Amino acid sequence: MDGVKSNKWNDESPADRAWKCPPDLSRAARSAEQDRAAGGRTNRLVGLDDGNISLASVELKVYAKTRRIRAYVRWSDHGKYPTKYVGEVDGRTRRQNLIQGWRQVIDRELLPPPDTSSRSWASSRAVRSIMRGNRGRDTRPELALRAAVRAHGLGYRVDARPLTESRRRADIVFVGPKVAVFCDGCYWHGCPEHYRPAHRNSEFWSQKIASNKARDQETDRLLADAGWDVIRIWEHEDPETAARQIAEVVMARRLRRPTAVEHSQSDRQPKPAH
Repeated sequence: MDGVKSNKWNDESPADRAWKCPPDLSRAARSAEQDRAAGGRTNRLVGLDDGNISLASVELKVYAKTRRIRAYVRWSDHGKYPTKYVGEVDGRTRRQNLIQGWRQVIDRELLPPPDTSSRSWASSRAVRSIMRGNRGRDTRPELALRAAVRAHGLGYRVDARPLTESRRRADIVFVGPKVAVFCDGCYWHGCPEHYRPAHRNSEFWSQKIASNKARDQETDRLLADAGWDVIRIWEHEDPETAARQIAEVVMARRLRRPTAVEHSQSDRQPKPAH
């Protein structure tokens, strides 16, 4: 809708699930929710007048006159909270509407960019603080995936090294069947569906994402050469569906027979070695 106000009235107010934040959602979970909707934490960075950096968030509110959902973007600036109207959104869920809102914010460049002219932006203390918010393990998608896998009665190791001679770790490891599972973040691993290049310091971040993808491919090759199957799950994928795929591969490895699921992974991993 690109920030244009609509004169159309809805017959009834939108459902709470389309805009309200669950009251029991922790601060960390809310931040992670914004990270996913924005396509990565770097897209939320805001440059302040004093050279510091803040994180922006998209808020959803129902406009009483039209009963439509409006998106706003706001951030903290030394006790003040600058807010900009983004536009109307029309998704059925809060997640869909946050994504719509962030797409408008990014496409229209509504956030003041950080000042990168006088220092190494990638190594500044402010950005290191922001980057520490990107958790290395036990992210919400990982926890959901692990719970779904456990429901299939499968045991596994968490955040373990499949190869003792390599320091590279997988999110879920099945040692006996030799299956390694990675739950990849859409921004950091360049998801073809959700990844959008950063508008600020784009060269640095493009190189960073390209390096991550190259490392993923090398990890897949090393594991395949050692007789492992590699399964990569995007954080946006349904955990129940992913868990069924993982269970099928693990059981097939135990029986030493190929599956259709294994072959479907060919775009993101080496062909399984049997």
